[in-house]
Amino acid sequence: MGNLIWHEYARYVSLTATVYTVWASFWAFFYRKFFWDFVGGIVRTPGGIQPASNVSIFITLIVKTPVIPVLSMLHGLALIALEYPLPMLKNTAVHRSFVVRIIALLGQASLAILYYQGTNGALWSIVAAICYMRAQALGEKMKEAKANRGRGGKA
Repeated sequence: MGNLIWHEYARYVSLTATVYTVWASFWAFFYRKFFWDFVGGIVRTPGGIQPASNVSIFITLIVKTPVIPVLSMLHGLALIALEYPLPMLKNTAVHRSFVVRIIALLGQASLAILYYQGTNGALWSIVAAICYMRAQALGEKMKEAKANRGRGGKA
């Protein structure tokens, strides 16, 4: 058996979670629902759960105008460009940094957990962030970083 390369595993999980999140944010335009509306909501006989008044800002940003799904989609597309990577991002410090990816994945999870369709992508984004944290703790380096060693400022 070989050793698990944590950052490669995290990259695959991150790509899958991010594509799922972008797809979920697309569906959030058509089926708008704030996921956490059941917390503190009132159950009415005709009409089901009515959200509490203290979550009205989320109702405005998700249900009335889909600002959070749009931000989630843009954030996801940027993360796909980082993970896949775009040719202009390849071999840059941003592309090689695990910390940037961890922060981006946690930001994606924070946005996606708010609307109903994005909860699954948010959970897998957290799993990918934990795997990147494990890779960082083990001191793993990306293959591109190893190939760039000793080049200095030359491209």
